[in-house]
Amino acid sequence: MDFGLFLEFPRREGGTQQEAFQECFALADEGEALGVDSVWLAEYHFNPARVLSAPITIASALAARTKTVRIGLAVICLPLGNPIRLAEEVATLDHISEGRLEFGVGRGTFPNVHEGYNVPFSESRERFDEFLDVIVKSWTTESFSYEGKYITCNDLSVHPKPLQTPHPPIHIGITSAESFPIMGSLGYPILINPSRVFALSELAPYISEYRKAWQKAGHQGQGKVGLRIPIYVADTAEQAYAEPRDSAMLSVERLGQRVGSYAAYGGTTGDWQAESDRILAADYDEWLRDKVAYGTPEAVEDRLHILQEELGLEQIIFDVNYGNLIPQERQRKSLRLLMEKVVPSFK
Repeated sequence: MDFGLFLEFPRREGGTQQEAFQECFALADEGEALGVDSVWLAEYHFNPARVLSAPITIASALAARTKTVRIGLAVICLPLGNPIRLAEEVATLDHISEGRLEFGVGRGTFPNVHEGYNVPFSESRERFDEFLDVIVKSWTTESFSYEGKYITCNDLSVHPKPLQTPHPPIHIGITSAESFPIMGSLGYPILINPSRVFALSELAPYISEYRKAWQKAGHQGQGKVGLRIPIYVADTAEQAYAEPRDSAMLSVERLGQRVGSYAAYGGTTGDWQAESDRILAADYDEWLRDKVAYGTPEAVEDRLHILQEELGLEQIIFDVNYGNLIPQERQRKSLRLLMEKVVPSFK
């Protein structure tokens, strides 16, 4: 099992933007020292509570200050940018990191981000498919031509090529049910974020659809599945229950309200109002049961082993500050307990 630390670069209430950078860089440093396999960066825009709008730039800084940990982008929102420019920058990052890059991509979840970049959300699926195709071609051919709906190029030679051959591992972020068989057919590893749509207990049938589509398409193996999950580890069950509660419930409220705000929006998939109602109706105990892994080292170890067995997981990407209210020292203690008392049983 691969264990990756997920970072959002949040700004604490009353804290500065500079402190947000310093605190998350320090957490990444400690993660590498404790033996995490990878560090993953989100991508946020137009969000004053987080400063992670330039994940490739931050990944370059992480590559310069770390030695062994792999560096993941989870996920780059492909429809927002130019795929040729992105191919150049990511290939450059692969060299800077000396081949430690993991390239996670997605089409984005919320319409306001696309609109901020003047990209209609209704075009996000088509743009995602086209742009990913262009990026892979730019990395794997000396020169290529492409005529698509959103981008056209003629006899283009993109350099540098990535250090990793044929390119950095590509992971697709999934937040909706219909994406599982699509990505299985395409043959890409997936990263599941269940917070908006799924309870953890509901994921197994969708992962099964992904793997059936993978095999039907003739890909080798069964497809790699990673799960993003908030984890909080404390010395006692009482601490593990109480200490992250306010932070978790703030995130629940924030997510539910945001999902509901797009219930009548065109160009989206799924029933956003039903998803919002379900999120907002959940109390803390339900959220503990359905979405996270909180507890003593023994309890979290048992929880993760069960998830690994039921879902066939190969990767856990964990967040130690779900909701962004957990004090830095508690984040670091939770990380230490996880890496020292939980992770060794998976190695």
